Amino acid sequence: MRLGLSLGYQTAWSTPADHLALAREADRLGYAVVWAAEAYGSDSPSMLAWLAGQTERIDLGSAVMQIPARSPAATAMTAATIDTLSGGRFRLGLGVSGPQVSEGWHGVRFARPLARTREYVDIVRLALARKPVTYAGEHYRLPLPDGPGKALRLGFHPPRERIPIYLAAVGPKNLELAGEIADGWLGIFYAPDFAAEQLRAVAAGRARAGRELAGFDVVPSVPVVVGDDVAACAELVRWYAALYLGGMGSREQNFYNQLAVRMGYPDEARQVQDLYLARRQRDAAAAVPLEFIDRTSLLGPKERIADRMRAYAESGVTTLSVTVFAADAESGVRTLRTCAEALDLAGVGE
Repeated sequence: MRLGLSLGYQTAWSTPADHLALAREADRLGYAVVWAAEAYGSDSPSMLAWLAGQTERIDLGSAVMQIPARSPAATAMTAATIDTLSGGRFRLGLGVSGPQVSEGWHGVRFARPLARTREYVDIVRLALARKPVTYAGEHYRLPLPDGPGKALRLGFHPPRERIPIYLAAVGPKNLELAGEIADGWLGIFYAPDFAAEQLRAVAAGRARAGRELAGFDVVPSVPVVVGDDVAACAELVRWYAALYLGGMGSREQNFYNQLAVRMGYPDEARQVQDLYLARRQRDAAAAVPLEFIDRTSLLGPKERIADRMRAYAESGVTTLSVTVFAADAESGVRTLRTCAEALDLAGVGE
């Protein structure tokens, strides 16, 4: 198992300089990859292109580039460009986002996300392989059949014809799709004791494609807070958990809330969502069970974090991407160093 760094996206309490400091330290420490995200604020490729010129060895991944935000060809162009700028260090993480962002921000209907994702990845791979892009799908037609367009190919030679593609997936069907068409899975709220159910779905998709699970990159994004008091550490993660379980989606369609239900928290998940949608965010955060936070995070002193890292590795994780919950960049840098030391202590690093 290798370590990665999940930066998330820019917020009111973070700056590009903070993210750069963390990325550089992760690069120095030998982390495998740094991921940048997007929702409806900062975009991931701009951040990654900026980091590409200021790091040396670490891979740069989008977690994610939103499928409804860009045409498949635009995504392929961006991926090829960042791969070139970075000397072949780019990883393309894709996700459909949710109906609120897809329809409210991008104006793209959320219907049939799995079928759209499959076609999207097909076209991206065609373009990156510098083949003429012709496609006759249900959701994408290239070239358009009733106009002057013609089949085009990518107009320059990137370092690699096959850039690794990852899918962000939460539900069982999407996990199967990730196993079938992608090179890796970007997970969230990953609990080692629940992972077997999720990886069975991934393995089913791999089998459909005639492949085994070996060689597939399992990459959960895991909050980390270092400290002596586990409950106190969990307090820093509560707001994040409440946002996703309560506010990232509608009452009828919140994939993260549904995951918490499958993990054994039906009543708690409903309560968090009810409170959050009633604009009682503080109460929603307080209602997130400590057990749920602890199962899906790295909390406590270095030795406890090392024990948890062993559990993640044994469950099938191949790249453990930590999300630093710290007051400032300096504290975040110390946390990255502690995680590297914990991995050594755990004895599960590559």
